[in-house]
Amino acid sequence: MMDDLLIIGGLVPSLIVDQADLPEGTDAHVGTMDLDVGLQLALLDEGRYRKLTERLRDAGFEMDKNDDGNTTRQRWAITGPGTVTVDFLIPPSRDDDRGGKLRDIEPDFAAIIAPGLRCAFRDRKQVSLDGRTLFGEKATRNVWVCDAGAYVVLKALAFDSRGENKDAYDLFYVIRNYGTGIDEVATKLRPLLDDGEAQKAVDVLNRDFMDPESVGPRRVAEFVGGGPDEDIQADVVGFVADLLRKLR
Repeated sequence: MMDDLLIIGGLVPSLIVDQADLPEGTDAHVGTMDLDVGLQLALLDEGRYRKLTERLRDAGFEMDKNDDGNTTRQRWAITGPGTVTVDFLIPPSRDDDRGGKLRDIEPDFAAIIAPGLRCAFRDRKQVSLDGRTLFGEKATRNVWVCDAGAYVVLKALAFDSRGENKDAYDLFYVIRNYGTGIDEVATKLRPLLDDGEAQKAVDVLNRDFMDPESVGPRRVAEFVGGGPDEDIQADVVGFVADLLRKLR
């Protein structure tokens, strides 16, 4: 089943940007305690999502609850010494699928519709995770992770719909720090531009990240420093503009 699952969301930058080899003066990514997992539509067509929910329960996961105490069918949680939540996301498959809405799969299972997720299954990389489980066991596993080009698409579209400071920060962090430079991000992103959602993501970058006073650079600065910062905002514009030039 692993080929039909991949990690997306706020954990990705810490997995695709080498945190042990950052440029001088670059802070490590802030990370996240929430895990977002993208699902291939093939899981629906073949009914294999039923096995997924069985395995979640066997591993000790349960449907999470929201602040009102209601179960969240798209978010599952496991509790050990700490608690980890997993949100499941799925690409749009119908004309009326709207980003952020729930796609009902079973009475006890749903996934969040995520525009751009198709791109993530086209641009992904396998990463080896080595550490301890929630219960202290040592483990090494290879997992699929959204790579830089698709991540730019996903985060630009997420910023378009939510406008969150963290989305702007994650987007900029990958553009600024991935691989050996902007050329590698452009190389990953360019083949995806035949997808309408990737084209929309580029439009979002042009609209929201090309002026230091625009919402994109301002919200990166808010996340990093708690307020406007001319240097950070200029950096954001410079890196995004460079990426867009290379795409042209």
